Amino acid sequence: MAPQSQLFGETLAHGSDPKQMALTYDDGPNDPDTPRLLDVLARHEVKATFFLIGRFVKEKPQIARRIAEAGHDIGNHTYTHPWLLAAPLERVRRELRDCEQALDDAVGEHSNFFRPPHGARRPAVLKAVREEGLLPVMWSVTCFDWNPVSADHVEQKAVRGIGKRPGVGNIVLLHDGGHLAMGTDRAHTVEASDRLIRRYKSDGYQFVNIDQMAFSHGRRVTS
Repeated sequence: MAPQSQLFGETLAHGSDPKQMALTYDDGPNDPDTPRLLDVLARHEVKATFFLIGRFVKEKPQIARRIAEAGHDIGNHTYTHPWLLAAPLERVRRELRDCEQALDDAVGEHSNFFRPPHGARRPAVLKAVREEGLLPVMWSVTCFDWNPVSADHVEQKAVRGIGKRPGVGNIVLLHDGGHLAMGTDRAHTVEASDRLIRRYKSDGYQFVNIDQMAFSHGRRVTS
């Protein structure tokens, strides 16, 4: 579960350009906070990456389409957000394929990025992911925003995490939804995202999506 570990198989866990930063959002689409977040990103002209849960995409395809139409990357976060460490491989493949189908139905063409729920993975899971044509993406900065905390708390967690890895392009883990239910409150994440963009843009950072970061890191990316 260690997000930077490559012990069980290669993943994209950071970029190579220390002045690049990728904001990534898990567990959406979520109503109403994903649309609010999209407004913030549009205001700052920032592109991000959203790892969507298939069952929520089926419930709110219009939000998934809005993410795509805004030019953000969309990745696979499984269909129901299961614990993959112990899941049978047949279940793993079904989760990946069902999510892909939901994304295809809602938005059409999208990235081949995948993020494991909870970051949990094992060699067989990563092998199955690659056999499905997906590229596993982890993160280098954890903001702990899945808890009901303040925007200040999320911002400070991000700042400390970024400060610990000054020599890489950081991939920041955030959440615009909650995997248990639609409508999970993520107002603190929306506000923290606005603050982080303002802070790091003023410091000369470039906000990129995972597609851009993977390309600059020399990784194969397909759509």
